[in-house]
Amino acid sequence: MQHPKKKYYSIDQEKLAGYARAVSHPVRVFILDFLADNLDKCCYSGDMAEELPIARSTLSEHLRVLKSAGLIQGEINPPFIKYCINRENWEEAKHLFAQFFKR
Repeated sequence: MQHPKKKYYSIDQEKLAGYARAVSHPVRVFILDFLADNLDKCCYSGDMAEELPIARSTLSEHLRVLKSAGLIQGEINPPFIKYCINRENWEEAKHLFAQFFKR
């Protein structure tokens, strides 16, 4: 009989680590800055591609990581994809980082 696995990390610690992983690359920080500066509207991935010296496939991978972490959301309207900040998770991430760093 196996014993239940002991949990060492709180849910907030796991969430913070997930958000930290998502923002651990300068391109993803750029994307979040770009989208946060345009909070009133969503932006097409092509708009960001024009601002960055990377391949569109690389940009797509970075967008996938941010979307998977819940920091952004996308709306597919072929052939375009619009992205914007996921405001609920954005606020949660800001709160978790603030709590972590305020000590």
